[in-house]
Amino acid sequence: MAKVIAQTFLTIDGVMESPDKWQLQNGLFDDKMGEPIGNAFQSAGALLLGRVTYQEFAAHWPNQKDDPFADLLNNMPKYVVSNSLKSADWKNSRIVKGDGAAEVNKLKREVDKDMLIVGSAKLVSSLTNAGVIDEYQLFLHPVVVAKGKRLFKDGIDPTLLSLESSQSFGTGVVELRYRYKGKAKA
Repeated sequence: MAKVIAQTFLTIDGVMESPDKWQLQNGLFDDKMGEPIGNAFQSAGALLLGRVTYQEFAAHWPNQKDDPFADLLNNMPKYVVSNSLKSADWKNSRIVKGDGAAEVNKLKREVDKDMLIVGSAKLVSSLTNAGVIDEYQLFLHPVVVAKGKRLFKDGIDPTLLSLESSQSFGTGVVELRYRYKGKAKA
């Protein structure tokens, strides 16, 4: 059975929105950090995206030329969890409608390799609440931006995670890998 892995960039204050505005210009990304990110994409069999992230990626990646990462993304199967998206024209994309958690659980049984969620805060929150995400790969950045979308929305059920591994980079970013453990007692 495939695993669902959520990978995201976070600030110390929990913001995950628009890392392009606080990551690169502050020198918080380097080649060493790119290795585990690239490895996750290389080992994934598919991308699992929410509508907003899908639309952002679909507007950008198909237009990138002579870029091995773009080639990887463009050729990879993509599942878009959305009840409002009418079409998914980016190569190898399929819309997943209905109960997102139930449909992703079905995909976990159908897909041969792991599915990687990038960004997609609303999707991550709903799948976390349903206990569908198996692993979280969080890149915690040493910056406070004080506003923006947070990875987990208010109202999510308390959830337990177990730390699987951690590593730090010269930029001050820390990669934290957590595995889903179950619902927490509140």
